[in-house]
Amino acid sequence: MRIAMIGTGYVGLVSGACFADFGHRVTCVDKDAQKIAALAQGDMPIYEPDLDRLVAENMSGGRLDFTTDHAGPVAAADAVFIAVGTPSRRGDGHADLTYVYAAAREIAASLAGFTVVVTKSTVPVGTGDEVERIIREARPDADVAVVSNPEFLREGAAIRDFKHPDRIVVGLTDERARKVMAEIYRPLYLNQAPIVYTSRRTAELIKYAANAFLATKITFINEIADLCEKVGADVQEIARGIGLDNRIGSKFLHAGPGFGGSCFPKDTVALIKTGQDFAAPLRIVETVAAVNDARKRAMARKVAAALGGNLRGKTIAVLGLTFKPNTDDLREAPSIPLIIALKDMGASVRAYDPAGMANARAEFPDIAFADGPYACAQGADALVIVTEWEQFRALDLERLKKAMKQPVLIDLRNVYRPDEMERLGFVYDSVGRSRLPE
Repeated sequence: MRIAMIGTGYVGLVSGACFADFGHRVTCVDKDAQKIAALAQGDMPIYEPDLDRLVAENMSGGRLDFTTDHAGPVAAADAVFIAVGTPSRRGDGHADLTYVYAAAREIAASLAGFTVVVTKSTVPVGTGDEVERIIREARPDADVAVVSNPEFLREGAAIRDFKHPDRIVVGLTDERARKVMAEIYRPLYLNQAPIVYTSRRTAELIKYAANAFLATKITFINEIADLCEKVGADVQEIARGIGLDNRIGSKFLHAGPGFGGSCFPKDTVALIKTGQDFAAPLRIVETVAAVNDARKRAMARKVAAALGGNLRGKTIAVLGLTFKPNTDDLREAPSIPLIIALKDMGASVRAYDPAGMANARAEFPDIAFADGPYACAQGADALVIVTEWEQFRALDLERLKKAMKQPVLIDLRNVYRPDEMERLGFVYDSVGRSRLPE
């Protein structure tokens, strides 16, 4: 199949490379000429494990290329995927569909023969209807079917998620489009990945509902963690105890500083706004978003409490800046409100992240950066683990202790064991595992 992928951001680039690896002929299109030139040279605009190899192999095999010109690839395509950004709109939190609708207009101008136009971007319910209206208004003669095919990729594990999905959701009404989508995903039949065919609006809502539910699980266990600290219970044991119930499951029950990233924060807000627009308020999701926002800044108070309540003039080392490991993405990362709050309290901040330093320097031009975890800890009054990178899971704790001004470690990801840290002489605090006084 010939595929045109409109947009070379996270979703478009990963999807395009994986489709090419399936054997399809894929052209990725983007307006950013510098990005396209860099991709043509093998330079990735994002950090995603194994993506550079996948792109290089499929470019070498003639199955993947990049261009700023959409006309030729769209005209030749059996399917055109819209994979552009849908950020939160300023002022009201709705998903900004400017890029989606602009892509629809450009696609309409170049359609030739029967073509399936697939919305891969995360979009509110009803967006596919508007995309179809735009295309048919611009090209009444076009033979086109508009399909919703939301993505469910985790940053840091996106290639595996694409090739070994839990499910593939396809929203459509045209039987011809169903045959095209089945052919595109045919290489996954060996993995027995179920394809869920449904209506377009249902498919759009499945994506938001899934993210909101996962965000709810995270927020639920975080609030249980707060209760654990008050009563002397262990949130990790509670998570295991309830996670073994197959009606609940163990995933997304890891207490921490709150969820971030490119999806959960903006998608929960967009779903809330959709509910409000249709007079069907989603009170649980509204609470999830509010609790999560408050939690991120509250982590700074946890740091202050470990140092007696006063951070003025103190140096705080922060390990981990991205919202999760194996990505360079800082969007809505817990590190951002944490660092802002630490600075508001009068602290100096020094930070290190294995992959997110370039983005962090743009986000925080006025904090210090180190070239490794031990350099980050040097002379610090306290160290905070914010992102659970593997590099931070086996630190030389004796070396760390010697580097610090005082051995105070706040572990927001519960990487280490409290008894071990106490034995080594650290003042140690984590999430949901505080002990009551004997």
